[in-house]
Amino acid sequence: MKSGPLVTSAHYRHPFRPAPIAAANALGRKLGSIGVGRIDLSEEGLIATARRRTKLRDFGDESFRPRLALLLSSLESEAELHPVGRFLTREKLVGTLANRLRIAEILRRHPEIRERPLAPLVVIAGLQRTGTTLLQRLLSVDPEVRHLASWEALNPAPSDVDRPPADRARDLRIRTAKLAERALAYMAPSFFAIHPVEALAPEEDVLLLDLSFLSTVPEATYHVPSFAAWLETQDHRAAYRELATTLAVLEWQHRGSRWVLKTPHHLEHLDALLEVFPTATIVQTHRDPTRVVASFCSMIAHGRGVMSDAVDPVEVGRHWLRKMERMVTRAMEARAHSDPERFIDVLYSDLMSDPLSAVRRVYERLGVTLPDETRALMRGWLQDHPQHRHGKHRYQLADFGLDKAQVARAFQSYSARFEIPTEELPS
Repeated sequence: MKSGPLVTSAHYRHPFRPAPIAAANALGRKLGSIGVGRIDLSEEGLIATARRRTKLRDFGDESFRPRLALLLSSLESEAELHPVGRFLTREKLVGTLANRLRIAEILRRHPEIRERPLAPLVVIAGLQRTGTTLLQRLLSVDPEVRHLASWEALNPAPSDVDRPPADRARDLRIRTAKLAERALAYMAPSFFAIHPVEALAPEEDVLLLDLSFLSTVPEATYHVPSFAAWLETQDHRAAYRELATTLAVLEWQHRGSRWVLKTPHHLEHLDALLEVFPTATIVQTHRDPTRVVASFCSMIAHGRGVMSDAVDPVEVGRHWLRKMERMVTRAMEARAHSDPERFIDVLYSDLMSDPLSAVRRVYERLGVTLPDETRALMRGWLQDHPQHRHGKHRYQLADFGLDKAQVARAFQSYSARFEIPTEELPS
């Protein structure tokens, strides 16, 4: 895969668009203007396509359907998808529904999957851009660890629902994920300088929560404010129960001694997570919010530019400043009435200055020995994955209508609670 540009662009209102994609969008708009070729995003159309592709009909529990309908309404009225973005969104939604069908069929044929206890969970749940990916990928180097690979996150259920795949190297899901990786690198090459999305690497389990249509994936990908506002009013325990079921299906395929999961999404719902997974250990990473907010808003703006030509960085800043403040506030509230032994705190500055010492401290808190050979594997991974290997990520708070004092005020209690050191914003 080709490296991204040396420095990411800050022209968020004018997303990079390869010439063939721009041409496809122009053709799609022209056809749409005469009422031809509009890509169907209707609930019934998506469900019918998923059933046809999988040759399965039974979703089991269909409580997801009102959530899907709300998301589709928000996409149609607010997201301003360009034609290629509309096609990609349709394929993603059909894939989500196909996975639900396959998971339901696997559980019907193998009811024993629900009975086996899950391996212990270690859940990394810091704010975005606080080192969660680095820590997740380092911990996942351990051969004993069961992580969620990107190809599994996209398709947790194999197409062969009779038995676990015997050889995952031949699994169609890996080829599909590699194709998606190449497509993203083509459409948004600079995105890999912000967050490398690699088919065989560990990925966020928020993509599994997205199977229930109760996740922040849509608002991180599209402008869907009505769906995002509705999502904050919902009880998320159902999504976490479905997550437990999906993890059980993944363990049916391959089991480890413990899971290492990761997504910032969990910060907002630690109460639901700990109710469903009462023995989970939460690793919360912390970094100066003025850096975190600027970096993540840039990531969101670049990501939205893949699907839409209408990207408003000021709206992105306004939405995600409030959202990220809500996330840490709800996390602190959940921690206040939870067992403190269930939590491990890791400062970004410590993780970046000495990653293996931070990992060793996590292992010590877990009561797990870190073997010398595993430490050597982690050291080798660090050497093979230097920071900025895909390019340098450039961002400024001002690009999103924000300033350092405003962000510092919003996170004042959080920063004081965890004694987070300040950082200089990049020039």
